[in-house]
Amino acid sequence: MYGAPTARRQDAQRNRAAIVRAATEVMTSPGSAVAMPEIARRAGVAQATLYRHFPDRPALAAAVIAHQLQLLEACVADVAQAVTFHQLLREMLHTQIAMRPLVLLSRRLEAGVRDRYERRLVAAFTEPLRRAQSIGQVRLDFIPTDVMLLVTMVQGVAEATPDTAAARAAADRSIELMLDGVFR
Repeated sequence: MYGAPTARRQDAQRNRAAIVRAATEVMTSPGSAVAMPEIARRAGVAQATLYRHFPDRPALAAAVIAHQLQLLEACVADVAQAVTFHQLLREMLHTQIAMRPLVLLSRRLEAGVRDRYERRLVAAFTEPLRRAQSIGQVRLDFIPTDVMLLVTMVQGVAEATPDTAAARAAADRSIELMLDGVFR
């Protein structure tokens, strides 16, 4: 009897993690719709379980964004990986394109929540940027908040056309052009 609450909490944690993983998969698929029943199916949970954890799409989007930021922060913190600022920035921008449905959902988040996530994103890039600048790889006038400027520019290109393939190709090209302007 004493073990039951702990088992339920662990089960709830597993369900929540499965839902976030499934939502991440759905939000990186080519379509722009984020169907909650599809997420529940992929997570192997009932829709009621999904809605118990995440009452709506914005709540789920916030959880996926938080998860993606945790992955980014872990990558930056893992010095053994020796990920360069260039690799980190390129990967993040390409992930942004792949997760177009998530980016669209993020607009529904409260301004304070969006600001908090943007600050975390900028903070994750600050130290790698300083290291890259110290060895002459990145122009010195590039500041950490410029990362958000690049994100905004890529998003603008990605949304210029409803054709997902054309938008992805244009966004990929814009990333390469932008990175040429950032790196020496």
